[in-house]
Amino acid sequence: MKILVLSWEFPPRIVGGIARHVSELYPELVKLGHEIHLITPNCDNAPMYETVEGIQVHRIPVAPGDDFFHWVVNMNQSMGTHGGKLILEEGSFDIIHAHDWLVGDAAIALKNTFKIPLIATIHATEAGRNHGLHNPTQHYINGKEELLAYNAWRIIVCTHYMQREVKWVLHSPWEKIDIIYNGIRPEKKQPDSNFPAQDFRRQFAADEEKIVYYVGRMTYEKGVSILLNAAPQVLHSMGGNVKFVLIGGGNADHLKQQAWNLGIWHKCYFTGFMSDEDLDKFQTIADCAVFPSLYEPFGIVALESFAARVPVVVSDTGGLPEVVQHTKTGVVTYTNNPDSLAWGILEVLKNPGYRQWLVDNAYEELEQRFNWYKLAQQTDSVYQRVVKERKQIIW
Repeated sequence: MKILVLSWEFPPRIVGGIARHVSELYPELVKLGHEIHLITPNCDNAPMYETVEGIQVHRIPVAPGDDFFHWVVNMNQSMGTHGGKLILEEGSFDIIHAHDWLVGDAAIALKNTFKIPLIATIHATEAGRNHGLHNPTQHYINGKEELLAYNAWRIIVCTHYMQREVKWVLHSPWEKIDIIYNGIRPEKKQPDSNFPAQDFRRQFAADEEKIVYYVGRMTYEKGVSILLNAAPQVLHSMGGNVKFVLIGGGNADHLKQQAWNLGIWHKCYFTGFMSDEDLDKFQTIADCAVFPSLYEPFGIVALESFAARVPVVVSDTGGLPEVVQHTKTGVVTYTNNPDSLAWGILEVLKNPGYRQWLVDNAYEELEQRFNWYKLAQQTDSVYQRVVKERKQIIW
């Protein structure tokens, strides 16, 4: 089966979770016998064409725009042009698979021009991220999401929570939506046992301090401010022997000011962006991972912590309670509740036996529920269904 994939991010362009999802799912689909062509914007000095783990990656030039939305329009024009050329040169494709609204215009145009069924993976929605639609920009993005969902033969989402959200927010029929979890390659998180762990740890915390960390974007919906508000309680209960390490790019000035105002600045370390190589090392010396999101369709960062054998504390928003099972693979706390979050962190820090129980259970879950090969087989089933249905209709 020949699949044309459109994604606005793919390594080395890594903005959110889509790049990781796309780069880890499709090699497994290649193993199942599919021919995968992926179109994505050029980035840095990456080759314009290369084969990555069996995926034929086509990077396209995108003219700079006046703003991000103008750039997205230019990207779709380039994707549509290159995709059309590819279809004419390579012969017809069986399926077009689009990842999120940013590539929707090109995907819909190629679908209609060449009469190829379109599958859309909706990774998140604008209404979900912002707890509603409050301005013209958000309404514009929501409109693009609706259009993509409407044009898709089938929609793939990552949790039951997202199935409900897509049904209500994008007005998609329930029976049109398939649930396939995100996955992870746990072997990528296996630490190098020879690296000087203690010296590395001292870059972040004193020997007597427990390390509690957050990794992700410094945006409102990730709930970092809730973690900061929980920190004084944790510090008080632990005699001050905790360091909060906040990892991720984005403007963190307001969060730094919050830490200062709370009197915990000396117990916080804002690292900025951290490379995957350093993050893998860091997770081997950390004591607790915290993801206090206000909105989270899935939470792939939780899986990364599972793989790194770090106990996780999360909020009960979105898909997180489906990924992290309370008291079995992690601790689930009330959303937007610093008291509950502090309780969850202390449960992990004060109970070493419980911490190990959570870590062991979580690692087992990776093979059972979040294995990319199994998830690729589920994706293949969606492809087979769509191709079969396509043969039964006159377009």
